[in-house]
Amino acid sequence: MSAHAPWTVLLRHGHSEWNLTDRFTGWTDIPLTEVGLAEAAAAGRKLAQAGFVFDEVHGSVLVRTRQTADALLAAMRTPGVPFFSSWRLNERHYGALQGMNKREIFATWGEEASRRWWRGYHEPPPPLERDDPRHPRFDPHYAGLDSCELPASESLRDCQRRTLPYWHDVVAPRLAAGRRLLVISHGNTLRGLVMHLDGLSPEAMEKVEIASGVPLVYRFDETGRVLGREWLAMGGDRGEGAAPTAL
Repeated sequence: MSAHAPWTVLLRHGHSEWNLTDRFTGWTDIPLTEVGLAEAAAAGRKLAQAGFVFDEVHGSVLVRTRQTADALLAAMRTPGVPFFSSWRLNERHYGALQGMNKREIFATWGEEASRRWWRGYHEPPPPLERDDPRHPRFDPHYAGLDSCELPASESLRDCQRRTLPYWHDVVAPRLAAGRRLLVISHGNTLRGLVMHLDGLSPEAMEKVEIASGVPLVYRFDETGRVLGREWLAMGGDRGEGAAPTAL
């Protein structure tokens, strides 16, 4: 991979334990399955074959992104690459939907509203009550944050608004300095980032899908403007079986 123009790779983590029961995960800290680990290793092998080398990996505070990074870097034979985590790269917070499967959600709120919440841009799902044990203020991961920063639910717009400062303040300056970066995050977080980088409207964004375990390469000019992007074709090297959509 040429070092002459800035580039970064975006990657969605793979299959997690709650995908087995089709439950919405959000900020719940659920590990990968063996399928998810195999997806990460396959992505690492493909990146190495394509000549990619990374100076840093950036991910969320959730274990599924760290597991993805570890398996990917081991497959690349570069396990010592530094990993930086931030809550700003967490998945969208699904509020009261977290831990529920689609059947339960449809039965409680109806299919039309439910699909609008998880595919649309503007409207968040019903929030968690402040004393709900699923609320992030009870999670030690976020003990150092002001509780007013912690969401009880997020729309995609909300998720995008707390993700973009990390892109502008951390990722973009490192790219400008010539660092070769891998950003491992989650489906909705990456949808919001792709929407920003590609200049998509909310309506166009609703059709965007982020494939799990498939690297998405962005190339930039010296000012940070996107020159192009491409999915790195995985072929048959995806581990055993295709993973369902990671929620």
